[in-house]
Amino acid sequence: MQSAYRPIRVALLGAGSVGSQVARLLLENSEELASRVGTTLELSGIAVRNLDAKRDFDLPEGLLTEDAESLILGSDIVIELIGGIEPARSWIKLALESGADVVTANKALIAAHGPELFGLADQLGAQLYFEAAVAGAIPIIRPLRESLAGDKINRVMGIVNGTTNFILDRMESTGADFGDALELAQKLGYAEADPTADIEGFDAQSKASIIASLAFHSEVPVESVYREGITKITAQQITAARTAGYAVKLLAICERASNGEKEGIVIRVHPTLIPLSHPLAAVRGAYNAVFVEAESAGELMFYGAGAGGKETASAILGDLVSAAKRHLAGGPGLADSTHANLEILPVQSVVTRFQITLEVSDEAGVLASIASVFAENGVSVETVHQSPADKDAAAVLTVMTHVALESDLEKVVVALSKNMAVVNVKSVIRVEGL
Repeated sequence: MQSAYRPIRVALLGAGSVGSQVARLLLENSEELASRVGTTLELSGIAVRNLDAKRDFDLPEGLLTEDAESLILGSDIVIELIGGIEPARSWIKLALESGADVVTANKALIAAHGPELFGLADQLGAQLYFEAAVAGAIPIIRPLRESLAGDKINRVMGIVNGTTNFILDRMESTGADFGDALELAQKLGYAEADPTADIEGFDAQSKASIIASLAFHSEVPVESVYREGITKITAQQITAARTAGYAVKLLAICERASNGEKEGIVIRVHPTLIPLSHPLAAVRGAYNAVFVEAESAGELMFYGAGAGGKETASAILGDLVSAAKRHLAGGPGLADSTHANLEILPVQSVVTRFQITLEVSDEAGVLASIASVFAENGVSVETVHQSPADKDAAAVLTVMTHVALESDLEKVVVALSKNMAVVNVKSVIRVEGL
């Protein structure tokens, strides 16, 4: 039954692919949303940079405005979908200071200025919602923030960038090289004209920062997240991985670790070999998935569309309904838990397996020489596979290690690069999920 409470005024900042879908759903589903909330959600206006720009959805006349500040000050809930740091940060602060709750999909802003904005919201009794900032339509923020808040999470591994997953999947399924797969991703709209943020891992780095801060109740600056992109991954590597029973995925990995003295956390983004039997290996195309390992809840998998206008709009509307219900109920917003503040350890603290591919001289004694380098630096070799020598008389060795410390593996790589038998250290890739 709908209450007699006045309509809740909703301001929308941005009318791009996501913003247009949010506006469409708000207008078309107004009655159903009102029945869920308990009162009408009134779209009071949409702030845009250019009133005459082409939109994905025909908006009613009079909704668009270039005066974002006046729109914000006259609203109960503000949805920020313009992206970037400024003016988004200033507008969110203005909204919170005016007493409005805020819903955002701005991963870069939350990763860079989350503690500041959450602190301001807590101080003012407001709430900042950001489910759509990570993994699109997949509900992962709320489970980490609320459902698992009483559990101890040990590790989170996720495919959180659809563009890179599409590229790697295309390379695996068709044998395409990186350039051709990227070009197709751009044609299909999965990759931007400048794909740097995706293919170099910056997008996943921001998302890993957010996930880790929630999973471990700690402040995780985005610059503390180790990052590698996928630009050096070759079709040959992916074929070899498949033959050996692995898929190559760009993973965001957030996990507890130890530096030998005390427990901390390591957050990293990089190409990873993962067994074909692992659920993340089956995530195809531009889909996302997040795999959580918790002490009591065990293993949990969240899977779905990681991007797209209507998919992201779904997460935005979920947050909007929550914000509207809170508005009706009254009372202050719930502060984010950051009490743990675990130490963020360097990637050298990681313990995992590694696959190292080497070009070596095709002569007697090479295997013994290579094996001694690993042994001298405390890294145990599990398997070695040698491919036939090529026309330049360089054989290819693929070495899989047992579990080893990243800092020890780094010493191995330095020593191998100086070894007379080694022509080239072609690649080093971490192995997870075993």
